[in-house]
Amino acid sequence: MIFRRALFAGAVGRFEAAVRARDPQASQEALSMLHQRFGPASDAEIAAAAVRLAALLPEVPAGPRASVALIVGACVERGADPVASAPALLTGLRDVLGAAARFPERWRGAGGGELPLPDAGDPHGGVVARVGQEVAVAWWTLPQWETAALAVLNHRSVRDAVAHRPELLAAAGRIAGAADGHLKCLIYALLVLDDHPLVALHRTTRTGYRLRMTGIADNFQLHTLLAAELAGAGHVPGEVPAPEAVAVCRDVPGQVPTWGTFRLTAPDGGEIWNEGTPSDIPEVDGVRLLVLDPPPYARSWPAGRFFAKMPGDLVLERVLDPTEAERWLDRVAAAPQR
Repeated sequence: MIFRRALFAGAVGRFEAAVRARDPQASQEALSMLHQRFGPASDAEIAAAAVRLAALLPEVPAGPRASVALIVGACVERGADPVASAPALLTGLRDVLGAAARFPERWRGAGGGELPLPDAGDPHGGVVARVGQEVAVAWWTLPQWETAALAVLNHRSVRDAVAHRPELLAAAGRIAGAADGHLKCLIYALLVLDDHPLVALHRTTRTGYRLRMTGIADNFQLHTLLAAELAGAGHVPGEVPAPEAVAVCRDVPGQVPTWGTFRLTAPDGGEIWNEGTPSDIPEVDGVRLLVLDPPPYARSWPAGRFFAKMPGDLVLERVLDPTEAERWLDRVAAAPQR
């Protein structure tokens, strides 16, 4: 087994040498070895390989670059340092998003027709002829880059360090509509708020609560945790989620059925959809401001995390005193019509 594990480090070395020698055939052979020998590799080899392969990404030709990014992401999922791997990986993602954004316009300019969806493998010659090699490869490899990026964005340490998150969000947003749902997960991960204050106002009881949220990717997860923190602690009336439903919204694997407790409402009376993200909640004076109204109908869903490997949390920091709660409530619109 020790010998088999050592083969992975050897494959990494062979791949590095082949890429730097600009030898396509040797690079492809070494890349195949990396895939074959990944499974039995030791933790130490995985950790070292992630750093070496991430550093090599700018030198890898555009075609196989996405495959190497996937291996880096897989190394992170097996315990390699996400912070060390993330800069090169997310820089590669930024470049691919920039090139892929040109695909729809070039496709329409070269004759139009239905856009081909990003797919596995290599784009065929007809696609390359219409849009160019770089743009075609970028479009075709979007799913691989998204998967690789999520492996590092699952870690708060990486999300805290991504200085160009708005740039990535804007680039992904330009593509998402044309790519028929691809990049939704990437966008949700880039929208995650960490250590972010939330003020929740319970309209019926005229009470308010200051909370802090981290790693919550969608409002189904937020809704369940809000119900646990507020209804579960007896601060407000309503459906209390089971402890198991709360646990899977924090860090326990799996999904557990739960029922809605509130209607999530924006300060202007608009709906905050469970299907959306906490970033949809308007920011007022540096905090996200959310109004909790009675649910208009019974609704259930499988409680859990949008990203199974991203721990989430919501902490009740304090109950607002009545005067402070009223000041906030004075700033929100009347209850929406049913």
